[in-house]
Amino acid sequence: MKAWRRGNDSGVTEFIIVGFPSLPEMQILLFVVFLTIYILTMVSNAMIILLVKLHHQLHTPMYFFLSNYSFLEMSYVSTSIPKLLKNFLTGNNKISFSGCVVQLYLFSTLGTTDTFLLVLMAYDRYVAICKPLHYAMIMNPKSCILLAAASWAIGFLVASVPIILVTRLRFCGPNEIDHILCEAAPMMKLSCSDVSSVEMVFSFIAPTSILGTLLLIVVSYAFIISTIMRIPSAVGRKKALSTCSSHIIVVSIFYTTICVMYVRRLGTGSSPYRDKFVSLMYGIIIPFLNPFIYSVRNKDVKEAVRKVFQRSKAFPIIVNEHNAISQVLK
Repeated sequence: MKAWRRGNDSGVTEFIIVGFPSLPEMQILLFVVFLTIYILTMVSNAMIILLVKLHHQLHTPMYFFLSNYSFLEMSYVSTSIPKLLKNFLTGNNKISFSGCVVQLYLFSTLGTTDTFLLVLMAYDRYVAICKPLHYAMIMNPKSCILLAAASWAIGFLVASVPIILVTRLRFCGPNEIDHILCEAAPMMKLSCSDVSSVEMVFSFIAPTSILGTLLLIVVSYAFIISTIMRIPSAVGRKKALSTCSSHIIVVSIFYTTICVMYVRRLGTGSSPYRDKFVSLMYGIIIPFLNPFIYSVRNKDVKEAVRKVFQRSKAFPIIVNEHNAISQVLK
């Protein structure tokens, strides 16, 4: 709260999110598109969480981490899309200083947690394929819970330091953030304080955390591929690799976009249009695609979905039979 009051004392009580100013005649269409994406993202990720909870065959570490990841994706899109929908519908792009700080904090910390959960999912595949005899011992329920909790905690802690520094900057005007949401780089451009030390912290923490987690994932898959190549049968190799394919696709798409956005010096060669597109990709489109990637390429999830549909089709038959029996008894 102290940091927020300091920002307010500097003269700026609210910001204006510029968004997509060149598309004023398409605001309703954009509202419908983003609302559809938001609903599908929430429903599809919620379905994965429910499937993992309800189906015994999905009570494994891999799907426990996947349900954590789905919950994170639901939280992630909820930090940006509701405000975008309001902007499209009302045309009011204003956001309070404190509201902007909250959005910046949640979007940054959840995005950082995303990378650590992806590392954890890669580690799970490493243990399953490279140390199968010790898998049950290493990835026991208590260890899984502790690892997931650590991923969330580390993600929030790593992102908190630079975000706190941003909130301590003074803002004297102008107050237009040329972006689709409150992010650190466009906010720093509006500050009337010396941002060189904050930029230095961002330039260190962002690439270090992104490239560091990516390195851990690459190392895990180097061991995984080495182990798979030693499997004598082609069927065995294909089966082992299939358990990793969805995760590899998600990692490739996600890290490509965030590396474009953050693995560069802040303020150098920055393009608002590119930054908006990249933020749109990793903050909205990728969470929308992830549940479909995991479900379409995963036979266990598809089997669980098939059983759900079978039960839903069987339910009316059971009800009809019950009604028919009741009529006979009468």
